[in-house]
Amino acid sequence: MKDLIQLFHKASGSIRGTKSSPFGDGGIKMKLGEKMQRRQKIRFNIRKKISGTAQKPRLSVFRSNTEIYAQLIDDVAGVTLAASSSKDKAIAAQKGTKSEKSKLVGGALAQKARELGLEKVVFDRGGNLYHGRVKMVAEGAREGGLVF
Repeated sequence: MKDLIQLFHKASGSIRGTKSSPFGDGGIKMKLGEKMQRRQKIRFNIRKKISGTAQKPRLSVFRSNTEIYAQLIDDVAGVTLAASSSKDKAIAAQKGTKSEKSKLVGGALAQKARELGLEKVVFDRGGNLYHGRVKMVAEGAREGGLVF
């Protein structure tokens, strides 16, 4: 009888409470949150190398699935000097793709930085690849007059 039960479990793909994947990958799946943990490690390694000051703040970018946020941070004092996001009324009201809005976020942040008398910043991509929306924020900030 035990052999019959084990044969049934093998046929159904569940042995000792684990299920094999229907995708033919041998049951190997990425653990939930593993991608975020990897990105967090990258962020920590980047933060070891760069830091913002009052004269040269850190331009930090956070990208979610739907929105993008950028801030100028003075790490010495631990304060945010300026911030901009795709949720700002002026940017959210405009039509366009997420990449186009990201460029507007970079431009808006550059304008706020100029008002504070800042020109140079240190770019922090936040563990994301320098591609797509993160790159568009950087381009928008450069077009707005920030140097990095």
